[in-house]
Amino acid sequence: MSAPDVVPAPAPPANGMRTFAAVLVNTAAANVTTSFLWFALTFWVYIETQNVLATGIIGGAYMLLLAVFAMVFGSIVDRHRKHRVMVFSALVTLGAFLAGGALYLAFPESALLDLGGLWFWLFSGVLLFGAVIENMRNIALSTTVTLLVPVERHANANGYVGTVQGIAFAVTSVFSGLAIGFLGMGWTLAIAIGLTVIALVHLLTLRIPEEQPEASGDRSPAIDLRGAIRAVRAAPGLFALIIFSTFNNLVGGVYMALMDPYGLTLFDVQIWGFVLAITSTGFIIGGLVIGRFGLGRNPIRTMLLLVVVMGVIGAVFTIRDWWWLYAVGIWLYMMLVPAIEAAEQTVIQKVVPFRTQGRVFGFAAAFESAAAPVTAFLIAPLAEFVIIPYMDSQPGRDAWGWLLGDGEARGIAMVFVFAGLAMVVIALLAFLTRSYRTLSAQYATTHVNDEVGGEDAADVADESSAVDPSAESSAVSSVAVTSGHGEVDDGAVDGGRVR
Repeated sequence: MSAPDVVPAPAPPANGMRTFAAVLVNTAAANVTTSFLWFALTFWVYIETQNVLATGIIGGAYMLLLAVFAMVFGSIVDRHRKHRVMVFSALVTLGAFLAGGALYLAFPESALLDLGGLWFWLFSGVLLFGAVIENMRNIALSTTVTLLVPVERHANANGYVGTVQGIAFAVTSVFSGLAIGFLGMGWTLAIAIGLTVIALVHLLTLRIPEEQPEASGDRSPAIDLRGAIRAVRAAPGLFALIIFSTFNNLVGGVYMALMDPYGLTLFDVQIWGFVLAITSTGFIIGGLVIGRFGLGRNPIRTMLLLVVVMGVIGAVFTIRDWWWLYAVGIWLYMMLVPAIEAAEQTVIQKVVPFRTQGRVFGFAAAFESAAAPVTAFLIAPLAEFVIIPYMDSQPGRDAWGWLLGDGEARGIAMVFVFAGLAMVVIALLAFLTRSYRTLSAQYATTHVNDEVGGEDAADVADESSAVDPSAESSAVSSVAVTSGHGEVDDGAVDGGRVR
């Protein structure tokens, strides 16, 4: 039995980097618009209702829907031209924002802010749906790196993605707070709709050279979970890498539910937006550092060590209600995110066939995004109904005042302390797992492959192993992890929520 054919990655066009730059700028503009409206909605709801549970449910629902739909998005990306996918995503997002605007005009704000009423959840849900659909573009963008950029410049391209999104986050943080503080929700919606239209018009002028993806003989399901799992299995160790990447998102669920409410107890909404903008420079700096120095000899070890550091930061940056301590803690947290998110990007772009990359990116996004809503849905009601009332009581202040002081929002501070300590323990325990040792050994002995397997990479590995005992070690060596430059996942921060 002969070895299966090897299918090379698509050769990028001569002007691929220029085309990629245009697509990146357009996607960044769309992300800015979505984040702008999403930040504004969270600020607006908390300021008007002072309800931590509401903001926690909104943020958790966003991540949960992203986890559910990511597999659908990945399958769509694989089956259609990437430009067509981006246009479709933009149109659906625009439709959702227009529907949200119509609801705002049709009902008074008091109805839209009634947490027990239908219109609050319908209004928030429509805007949430538009924001979730926009993430389809991010999966498509990740595959365009393979399509448009030479393999030796993948790290550079992914670094550009992280830097641009860090800048976008900074801009969004400022203008969302200003818009809600000075203009209100109505004009904020109008601005978001206008910017979405502009990004769509620009997108229609772009051209991404790509052949029509080949249709498979069998009718594939909308959520091709089996195909995604087979593609992930084709690269031994890739699944463990995805698991390690979720560690960041576990603590991200606590940040999603409580970061804005705590910040708004220390700052006015306008100032809070500026604080987020300034602290997001940590994300930009972190991305540039990774682009310059890489992730060291073992990026998985680096990832887990930084998760430990992130847990320590989460445990100490709210022990007193000092604005400067909170701001410095957020800045350090932002600076660590790119390194923690960088480990998997080049792996997928190298070892996964281009025609299945969308499903693998979708699988990774679904798996990692599912971690945050779990903690958000658990923490928000627990904080609102148990921890905050307890810390506001005299017994709570007497028991924990030595650690947390007696300032405002000590209940939220307690959540941050224990969430951070939990992250430290989880990351340290990960060092003891067999998956960590296996993946570290693979990284130490493997090399970067410029070509990837063909028809069914998982079956190829199995078939080759049956023919040649050495094929198993060859399959292991297909895990392509570079020791030079790391990349920032283009979906790392969206709207202030860690994905």
